[in-house]
Amino acid sequence: MISLSEAQLAAWISPIFWPFVRVLAVFTSAPVFSAKMVPVRARVALAFLVALASQASLPPADIIGFNDPRALGVLMQQMGVGLSLGFAVRIVFTAVELAGEMVGLQMGLNFASFFNPSMGNQANAVGIFFSQMVALLFVVMNGHLMVLMAVNRSFQAFPIDQNFLQALEQMKLYQLGGDLFASALWIALPMIGLLMFTNLALGIMSRVAPQLNIFAIGFPVTLLVGMLGIAFTLPMLDQPFIALMGRVIDIFG
Repeated sequence: MISLSEAQLAAWISPIFWPFVRVLAVFTSAPVFSAKMVPVRARVALAFLVALASQASLPPADIIGFNDPRALGVLMQQMGVGLSLGFAVRIVFTAVELAGEMVGLQMGLNFASFFNPSMGNQANAVGIFFSQMVALLFVVMNGHLMVLMAVNRSFQAFPIDQNFLQALEQMKLYQLGGDLFASALWIALPMIGLLMFTNLALGIMSRVAPQLNIFAIGFPVTLLVGMLGIAFTLPMLDQPFIALMGRVIDIFG
């Protein structure tokens, strides 16, 4: 009769279970992966597949069983690192969405607000458009593969059984969150400058020709210039997106 000891089961399950928890935490918090249209069963199965396929490249780690006193701390650490990685990727999406919000405000479309299901709040039309574009760009430019690569590298930067507070101190996510507004302004700066120049020109026209109804022609002109500006600047969105994703990978790599 074949008998298995607890140590043997722990040696088989532990190398897969702890990476599985970290990958599942990433899929729970990262954009696109955590979308409502992705079934929970598919998310769990994909996390298990990624954890199983990453075994060859993972650094050696201690065998930590479920009855080990360190098990609870390791579980919290895996969940914390995974959620932090997903949060960092979401900051990249939020930077682009915030840039769209600023562009929409300059275009005068701030009143055209819709419900954004990804964030659970109200957003203007340009912000939602930028949100959909960055999600498409994330898939087209293999952003999902970059996230999986960051997960794989995170086991070397933040090994299993490391103190989570120490790992959180090494991540310095507050710096990435602080750069959120700077990155959004960097993305929206060409459009903001163009629309400010348009408003300045309209102001000069209203002073030169007071008989013009600037309120009647101002909004269509601003809207037209804004749409043309988006059409010309949107193809350049890949450069700041790659730069921000590179920062995320550097944090966890």
